[in-house]
Amino acid sequence: MKKISIVSPCFNEEDNVETCYRTVREIFERDLPGYEREHIFVDNASTDRTVEILRRIAAEDPCVKVIVNSRNFGVYRSTFNGLRHATGDATLCMLPVDLQDPPELLPEFVKLWESGYDVVAGARSTREEGFFLRTARKAFYRIVNALSDFELSPDVGEFQLIDRKVLDAVLAHDDNYPYIRGIIASVGFRKVIIPYTWRARKRGMSKHSMMMLTDQALNAIFAFTRAPLRFCSLAGFGIAIFSILFSIVSVVLWFLGVGDAPRGTTTIIVALFFLSGVQLLFIGLMGEYITAIHNQVRGGPCVIEKELINIPKLASVGPERGRVTKFPGRKT
Repeated sequence: MKKISIVSPCFNEEDNVETCYRTVREIFERDLPGYEREHIFVDNASTDRTVEILRRIAAEDPCVKVIVNSRNFGVYRSTFNGLRHATGDATLCMLPVDLQDPPELLPEFVKLWESGYDVVAGARSTREEGFFLRTARKAFYRIVNALSDFELSPDVGEFQLIDRKVLDAVLAHDDNYPYIRGIIASVGFRKVIIPYTWRARKRGMSKHSMMMLTDQALNAIFAFTRAPLRFCSLAGFGIAIFSILFSIVSVVLWFLGVGDAPRGTTTIIVALFFLSGVQLLFIGLMGEYITAIHNQVRGGPCVIEKELINIPKLASVGPERGRVTKFPGRKT
């Protein structure tokens, strides 16, 4: 019997976590009776009753596995660490417990996977959200696709069912801040995209602030393209050439007596602020890369696990394929 793994990150989701569990279980019982279910919940150190509810669910259902982090490491790091614990023949990379991504598509995803597709990706073709966020997301995908060496399908998030070999290729990336959808797109393999409606959240508040979304967008841009640094180089070269030509033309015109060289405080102030702004912009862009390099070189674990439930003591495949990593203190 083939196994399907599902990874569900959560943080302070006491109103949604049990509904998510029951919905997935019912889908397997009704539409996927011939498949084994593995539902991995990754909790980011919730301060409400989320962990308590997960403990009770895991005690009643051995198909449910729970990872409790020592602190909030963010949705991408937590989900990536959850993928390391997935043992299924295919894995649904992220099903948030708010169910804005419809789990009802899972049977169709599995059918397409069985037909030979290595990646079955859901695309949020319709979003039940405000105009500003929809416009910002479209602009983000256009920018990333224009700058990167591969295509990041518009509106495709982490709601993707991927084959085991794709998951192994994804986990081979030793990334301190993994942008999962970008990594999946970069490894290739045969893909099909299924459009769906991204539903509005029914219970609770979203944990994704504007600052967090901006941070994720910048991480995607700086992780998968060198274009910002290349832009700095070309812009600096262009400004230098323009300055040299302007100086030469001014001197020639002065010798010819055609006119006086521009002078005055206004010209100096405008030129000073313009060049200063360009320099600060470029320093900021390089600073983003340096920060990413610093975090990567510094090393350390992607996530620190506080508690593991229903996960065998020697059952985690690490980032390198076939390497078994031991995690102490697991509760089975």
